[in-house]
Amino acid sequence: MVKMREEDAIKMRIKRIEKEIRDTPYHKATEHHIGMLRAKLSKLKDQVELKQSKKGGGGGGYAVKKQGDATIVLVGPPSVGKSTLINKLTNAKSKIAPYAFTTVTVIPGMMEYKDARIQILDVPGLIDEAEKGKGRGKEVLSVIRGSDLLILMCDVENTDKVPRIKNMLENSGIRIDKTHPDITIEKKLKGGTRIISNIKQDLGKETIKEVAKEFGYGNSEVTLRQKIDMDQLIDIFSRNRVYIPSITVMNKSDLKNIKLDDPKTLKISAEKGKGLDKLKEKIYKDLKFLRVFLVRTDEKPSYSNPIVMKEGDTLKDVAIKIGEDFAEEHERAKIWESGAKFPGQEVSLTTEVLEGMQVRFI
Repeated sequence: MVKMREEDAIKMRIKRIEKEIRDTPYHKATEHHIGMLRAKLSKLKDQVELKQSKKGGGGGGYAVKKQGDATIVLVGPPSVGKSTLINKLTNAKSKIAPYAFTTVTVIPGMMEYKDARIQILDVPGLIDEAEKGKGRGKEVLSVIRGSDLLILMCDVENTDKVPRIKNMLENSGIRIDKTHPDITIEKKLKGGTRIISNIKQDLGKETIKEVAKEFGYGNSEVTLRQKIDMDQLIDIFSRNRVYIPSITVMNKSDLKNIKLDDPKTLKISAEKGKGLDKLKEKIYKDLKFLRVFLVRTDEKPSYSNPIVMKEGDTLKDVAIKIGEDFAEEHERAKIWESGAKFPGQEVSLTTEVLEGMQVRFI
């Protein structure tokens, strides 16, 4: 009798649990049981993901060093114009041909816009069941997980592919255009699980406690600062969840007039360069970039030395970006223009930066 491989055994358990979840109607009486099943399922999927990553996934040209101020990945089915788009936006030289799977590795390029240096990666097109490894899907998904923003790309002949790709990413633990649930979990040495929430939750406390216990948090303090559902509860305990914003782009819009279900989708023609200025601006905005202008000790305030930061960053973050040693040597700064009550106002480094702020560290 041939012994079943551990990974195959785990996959069989996953299928059994998935079937039990499908066959169990969800209501208050079954919430507790389904919560435990969902927790077990997530843990098993994490195990499969970990085993596959240890087999060398991400090799063969997929380990791309992150450079610049942010990293974007072009995601879409084969032959929708991703290579043409990256060549138009950056200094990349991605091979272009009118057939599928031209891109067989990751092609990096650097887009410069409003003083920001934005790394854009062109990856092989995602096909159905890519999350199961088809068409180098596992490797592509590993690159996607490390990005700051996704461009989900289709063309006029493949407008139905974006929802399918979003579903594929969702099944792989990649949450598109969602925010991380405002929940904190603190492990304790004893005392069981304590649930803290000023918001009335639909999920029962016992369900939350059992899910926490299943993930190894039998002694913990779970603080809920928002109303959550079962999906969000499972996500917060799972190890492989990432939250990434996206922009949906429809290429070759000059060839056919298509009415889109999503009015936010940008219509472009990568080959003819149409709509690319609008795309660049949206990329910059969705990355929440802004510019701060550095003023040296012997200089007058000006807009000569920009440094790109993000909304919510502080002057301390600016100092750290300049250098760790520099940050340790400075505790105060003077600011002009944006955010300054008067020219040269002295402020602490906890001050949040604003677009157009001029700053001299003192």
